[in-house]
Amino acid sequence: MTAVTDEDHGKGKSKGDSGEKPDGAKDGRWDDGLIARRAAAAAARDADEPVPVLAPADDDAEPQVEAYAPADGPLPARLDALRELVGLSRARLDRDTLAEAGRVLDEAAARQRLSSRHTVVAVAGATGSGKSTLFNALAGAPISDTGLRRPTTSQPIACSWTDGAAGLLDRLAVPGRLRRRPHPGPAAFDEALQGLVLVDLPDHDSAATEHRDQVDRVLALVDAVIWVVDPEKYADAALHERYLRPLAGHAEVTFVVLNQTDRLPGEAADLVLDDLRRLLDEDGIALGEHGEPGATVMSLSALTGDGVPELREMIGRFVSDRTAATRRLSADVDAAAARLRTVYVAQGRPGLGERAREEFADRLAEAVGAAAAGQAAEREWRRNASRACGTPWLRLWRWYENRGLPGSLDRLGQALTPPEEELTARQRVEQAVRIVADDAADGLPGPWAQAVREAAFTGAQGLPEALDELAVKAGAPGAAKRGGGTETGKGKSTVDRLGGRPPKPPRPKWWPAAVLAQASMTLLQIFGGLWLVGQIIGVLEPGLVTPALIMLGGVVGGPLVEWACAAAIRGPARRYGQDAERRLREAAAGCGRARVLDPVAAELVRYREVRERYVTVTEFSTTGR
Repeated sequence: MTAVTDEDHGKGKSKGDSGEKPDGAKDGRWDDGLIARRAAAAAARDADEPVPVLAPADDDAEPQVEAYAPADGPLPARLDALRELVGLSRARLDRDTLAEAGRVLDEAAARQRLSSRHTVVAVAGATGSGKSTLFNALAGAPISDTGLRRPTTSQPIACSWTDGAAGLLDRLAVPGRLRRRPHPGPAAFDEALQGLVLVDLPDHDSAATEHRDQVDRVLALVDAVIWVVDPEKYADAALHERYLRPLAGHAEVTFVVLNQTDRLPGEAADLVLDDLRRLLDEDGIALGEHGEPGATVMSLSALTGDGVPELREMIGRFVSDRTAATRRLSADVDAAAARLRTVYVAQGRPGLGERAREEFADRLAEAVGAAAAGQAAEREWRRNASRACGTPWLRLWRWYENRGLPGSLDRLGQALTPPEEELTARQRVEQAVRIVADDAADGLPGPWAQAVREAAFTGAQGLPEALDELAVKAGAPGAAKRGGGTETGKGKSTVDRLGGRPPKPPRPKWWPAAVLAQASMTLLQIFGGLWLVGQIIGVLEPGLVTPALIMLGGVVGGPLVEWACAAAIRGPARRYGQDAERRLREAAAGCGRARVLDPVAAELVRYREVRERYVTVTEFSTTGR
């Protein structure tokens, strides 16, 4: 509908036909933590919980520190959780992100130190809305100047119904000369208004910048606010976008009054009031209708007095309840928590699962060459068995083949190893760290995801060298080559200290018997051969059958013993290789766990701690869930 205009008032820009949804709408529903708290408080009162005892305050006395009693509900616990949340988050979040939460904590502490039996209510409005007239009507005296000159109110003016509000007014920076008492009369002696501190603010749309700054400053400190709108400017975009919409969560401490209804003919006042309710609903402000908690919306005429007694009665009930300060602080906590939601609420269930840990261990095992180490250990077992149980002629032949090689084959391989192998192993380790860091950070808010990645990459420094040293100690193939140049001890590499060779595998108990059997076969060959030689040269009597059979038995028995030993050591050699692979895999996994997984897990625990604090902060707020 079209707003009624008048030449004595500025023309407002209606937004009723814009059709835009206000920011923050979710599925046509608005979350308001104040409503949940009002319901919780009502349930507590029904359960006969004790009412907090509020300490008196005196205008001439120093403000006394007042602790909120447990009956104040969840606010103390929420403030404590928010304080811990800010403290735990300073190392991870920038100062600007935590600035609003810090301001809320400071203002809450300041408000709780002051009189809690007083309720500070500000009267705010646009130029020409008649807020000063309404202020005077509530006070029962012409305290605030009214007139056609704009702006009329240049500084906040306060009217206190009882003593003890000096500290509150000092906090609002209201000068002593602008502090008033209500005119003696029914308004001054109204029992329900005892404890009310009414503050008339400058125009929020004033051309003077300092006036708007004062409005913003005082609105952040008062317990409640009465927004006075007129038929022309009730849809002003500046009012809704700058004040009403951002303060939608403060619905329970908000009064919206349509003034100057005496200028509206017939049913126009009801139509304008309905349109005002619609705009407030679009702003996300819960309306306190039909007994539901929310903003109070009504129409009146401060000039004629029509509707003023009803407003005074509502304010009286509001003040006598003495919960306005708690509601305001709770709404401030809600707003601060809503701003912090993106930096504390994760998507899904981030963390390090067993599968991610196992895959990380598998990648490290691959990088360190655990499988190849197991195969090498198995081959080493077989070679030892072959040396111990093989025929002496075969061992002699192998010695002949290797006699001209300078140094060990391992060191020769070390000298010929191309540098690309080390780069490949390092790249595998870096890839494993990057993957596990991404898995752990998946779904976390930005700052905490970054902290997890930094913890992983910082811990991974030196991990390739540590894995190389483990591989060298385990004798993994190529480990000595990758580890060459890693300085340990007194200027010697790990390879030099260990000789580039793994420790020899243990021998089974039956090996001495096998060696004895092989030696017996060798002696039979030698004995039979000497017997034949003696017969040939004529020293012994001729008889080729017996020495030939003895020699043949030794010749055939030697390979048979070697073959039997090879078959017998097949299973133990395989188990020894698997055990070597397992030990190297576990060592690599332990090294990766200590350097990467544990720091990452510590960051995740830190995030869970702050997340628990955040849940406590938002426990009674639907906007924070």
